Amino acid sequence: MQASFESIRQAFASARQQADKPARHRDIAARLAVSEGELIAAHCGRFAPDESPLQARRLRAEWSLLIESLEPLGELLALTRNESCVHEKVGVYANASTQHGVGLVLGGAIDLRVFYSQWAHGFTIAERLADGAVQRSLQFFDPAGQAVHKIFLRPGTNVAAFESLVELFLADDQQPGIELGQAWSDAAEKPDSEVDVKAFREAWASMRDTHEFFGMLKRFGVSRTQALRLADPGFAQPLAAASAQELLSRAAQEAVPIMCFVGNPGMIQIHSGAVKRVAVMGPWLNVLDSGFNLHLREDHIASAWAVRKPTSDGLVCSLELFDDRQQLIAQFFGERKPGQAERCDWRELLESLTDTAPSEAAC
Repeated sequence: MQASFESIRQAFASARQQADKPARHRDIAARLAVSEGELIAAHCGRFAPDESPLQARRLRAEWSLLIESLEPLGELLALTRNESCVHEKVGVYANASTQHGVGLVLGGAIDLRVFYSQWAHGFTIAERLADGAVQRSLQFFDPAGQAVHKIFLRPGTNVAAFESLVELFLADDQQPGIELGQAWSDAAEKPDSEVDVKAFREAWASMRDTHEFFGMLKRFGVSRTQALRLADPGFAQPLAAASAQELLSRAAQEAVPIMCFVGNPGMIQIHSGAVKRVAVMGPWLNVLDSGFNLHLREDHIASAWAVRKPTSDGLVCSLELFDDRQQLIAQFFGERKPGQAERCDWRELLESLTDTAPSEAAC
């Protein structure tokens, strides 16, 4: 670590107590050349109260059991982000389950797909804010100290249940600091010339469920953006980066309910329903609705694609956004449930962003 725990705490306190605009945890960590997980872990243990307004306590690595124990807390705010997008939802962590290391939370508003193999560090945090209020949260990080998921208490949260849960999951080791591991990375994509494009296109055309897509990528050894490049043009079309703003703005204006997926290697968080207030603030494209906030860096969008996947319910179409490292930023679908055909208003909205609308995509 390039800085002592004490100096990290002092630098954090200075940055958070700026009257005009307190710096975010992520930005403070970047300035200090540490990961966000290291920043938080420096606040474990005992230290003088005037060193920092934040106190962290380490949690045991029983991640799935912890998530499955959240329902009695009632209303919480779920936050999942990647380098380019932040997704926030308010609701209850209900109907949580785990199978083969993959978790589901199907609480209605809180809709998560959890990949626990990428969870390495967790903390309960209490931070005294500038107005004197104390913000409480649970925060989880990957082996490299990058944030995977954060859970914030709300006015309606059952605080007694929260405190009981924290005591149940506290780790014995409360010393400051964490040991970092390797960050997750995509497998190197093979050259296009080594891909059996004919077989790949046939496999795409024969899909019957959108969940088959990831397995197909693995089977042919292609990355997501490589798959879009090699796909039959009827299934994948490049769009302008500005398509995201137009799509969200028109979805709000035309009352087209959507699904918005944002994730990182350890978590996918989903919003389903209407969007109402869409606002552009500098480089940020925002949805600012009650119960759902989205903050998307438009200047990070290097490519956008209209993607169509065959299913037993008909075509399922999406807008997919990627950064300049070919990492997926966000996906947008029309709101639907398995067994339902795609909404015509969503299909028409997405197709209106393309130069041509293939006949097979007609609603």
